[in-house]
Amino acid sequence: MAANHGLSTQTQFSLFLVNKPGALAKVLQRLADGKINIVAMSMMDSTEHGVMRLVAEDPAHVRASLKEVDLPATETDVLTAVLPNRPGALADVVERLSRNRISVNYAYCTTGAAGGRTLGIFKVSSLAKAMQTLSERKPKRKQTASIRGNGRARRK
Repeated sequence: MAANHGLSTQTQFSLFLVNKPGALAKVLQRLADGKINIVAMSMMDSTEHGVMRLVAEDPAHVRASLKEVDLPATETDVLTAVLPNRPGALADVVERLSRNRISVNYAYCTTGAAGGRTLGIFKVSSLAKAMQTLSERKPKRKQTASIRGNGRARRK
C-alpha cells in the first residue's frame, strides 16, 4: 500500500446473517479457525438480517472459509486508504472525492493500521478515478467558517 500513497483496492466480502444469537459468532469463529486476519469489519442490521462487511489479508483464504459456513455472500472491490488518525482525516478524503464528482456509497474505518494510523474503506462510484484523485498531491486543508450562536460566520 505505501507505494501508492497508502492507497489500494481490496476485495470486500459482504455476508448476510440472520438476526439471532450466535450467527456472527459462527462466522467469526470460522475465520479464526482458518487463521484469517481481518483488516477491517463493519456490522449493520436491518429488520430481517444483518450485513457483515469485511476486508482481510488473503481474499482467497476467506473465500474458501466462507464456503464452509454456507451463507449468502457477495464480493466487491473497495478503495482502502491509510490515513492519519486525527480529526478531519476522513473529511479530507471525502471532500477530495466529492470535488471530483466521485460518490461514496458507504465508508467505514479502523484505528488499527500501522504507525497509529487509521485505515479507511470506501465503496466509491469509480475506483480508478478515486485512486487517481487521491494519489495526486493534495492541497492544504481549507479553512472553514463555523457559525456562531448568533448566526454570524467566524473564521477558524
